[in-house]
Amino acid sequence: MVYELPYLPDHFSLETDLKDQLSSRSGCQRCISGESGQVLLVLHDVPKPGIPQRKALFFWYDSQCWHSADGTGLQSLFQLLDEYAKSIDQQEAIIDDADTAKEIFDLIRHAGPLARSSRNLYQALMDAAVKFPKDRDLRSARDRAHENERAADLLYSDARVTLEFIRAERAEEQAKSSDRLARLGFRLNLLAGFFLPLVALGGLMGMNVKLPHFVMNGFWMIFLGGLIFGILILLIVGYKTGESSD
Repeated sequence: MVYELPYLPDHFSLETDLKDQLSSRSGCQRCISGESGQVLLVLHDVPKPGIPQRKALFFWYDSQCWHSADGTGLQSLFQLLDEYAKSIDQQEAIIDDADTAKEIFDLIRHAGPLARSSRNLYQALMDAAVKFPKDRDLRSARDRAHENERAADLLYSDARVTLEFIRAERAEEQAKSSDRLARLGFRLNLLAGFFLPLVALGGLMGMNVKLPHFVMNGFWMIFLGGLIFGILILLIVGYKTGESSD
């Protein structure tokens, strides 16, 4: 089956064996070799946040020298590696300034594709360097790609660790807040228990019923008894739950 290859630069005159290894889409990053010594490097531009599609960049070796779409050869490859390094540095700066989970989450969504693309770029250049062991520029580009891959992996790992730390910190703050509310509610319940006998006695004495004479003349005795009962409730409940009355 013959595919049209509109994504290739017009001045690339690929041999038939190379074309047979391509399809109607540029595909993943890779190094393709032909029977006559021609080589095609299919690489991807720096991933953009929120854009799943990847822009393909091509570098063709015609058995004599490297060619690129803009005519600068491997110089375009080094510019691509510089753009990867710049993008990684920008994301690392965001980690240092980020203080919310949303900022870190947005960073992870970008750092993940950046790490994968850097890894595949390095693998493609490693395969190409094996085919050209004496090409110093290609070896240098491979080493630069390896540095970018490592930096991108560290960026992705740091972003995930930072997000986990923020989540743990928020959970700890919520646990402390819940504990404070529980202690406050317990103290309020103790306070209500302290006044419960007084409220009960006050309600009993305030009823429209005829009370005995000794009850009417012993107000302060009853009031003192209510306080004593309240203190006893406070001590008993506080002791059993491990809380002091203060």
